[in-house]
Amino acid sequence: MAAQKMTADPTSTKKEKQSAIVRVGKKLRPAFNRWIARDSIVGDHPVFEPGVFSFTKDLEANWKLIRQEVADIVEKRTPLPSLQEISPDHYRIATDNKWRTFFLWGYGYKMHQNCARCPETTRIVEQIPGLNSAFFSVLAPGAVIPRHKGVTKAILTCHLGLMVPRDRQNCTIQVDDQTLAWEAGKAIVFDDTFYHEVHNRTDEERIVLLLHFKRPVSYPGKLAADLFLGGVRMSPFVQSARRNVEEFEALHR
Repeated sequence: MAAQKMTADPTSTKKEKQSAIVRVGKKLRPAFNRWIARDSIVGDHPVFEPGVFSFTKDLEANWKLIRQEVADIVEKRTPLPSLQEISPDHYRIATDNKWRTFFLWGYGYKMHQNCARCPETTRIVEQIPGLNSAFFSVLAPGAVIPRHKGVTKAILTCHLGLMVPRDRQNCTIQVDDQTLAWEAGKAIVFDDTFYHEVHNRTDEERIVLLLHFKRPVSYPGKLAADLFLGGVRMSPFVQSARRNVEEFEALHR
């Protein structure tokens, strides 16, 4: 009897390739981050002056327009998934349903249905140079996001305050050794590879527009940044989160 020819399982092969990307990325990450920090056009700081990035002026000028769109979503009781539902890989920092999200963009992927519900916000964020992700981040009263740090200096994080508790000094983010309180209509920009944590010690929700955008980097550091972000975009972590957002959109269409 002739031996049967074995064929590779394409699904298994794909998973192996994805796992290899993750392993290589973890190994190279420290060197890439040093390279990116060295060639950063804006320096290597935990917290930045928002005015360093010209797009923050447009965000702040249009904050009421953006706030109205997220207010409409909240008032209509639109189901908002928790971060752990969208991205189970965040289980260490999103252990309950107190951190909810409404994604417009995620790692360069546009969430078309959500964007259609927020046309003005979408128009504004799509003008941001190097936009990577954009979503409304809703933090419930009493919520805590424990101390953690991001994986790459290739991106920076911007928060635009939209709905901030009246007792805003008790709703804060600590980045490295700096404690910042959100303010409605004002932007905060920071590097999430520095340890940071969030506390909402009030009885009100906090809602911000959370943005990830590419750090301005000169060559050759830009090459390292682009390579790393390309690998992250292909990773199982991002692809799984993308599918989860799309499935949630379809379920609540």
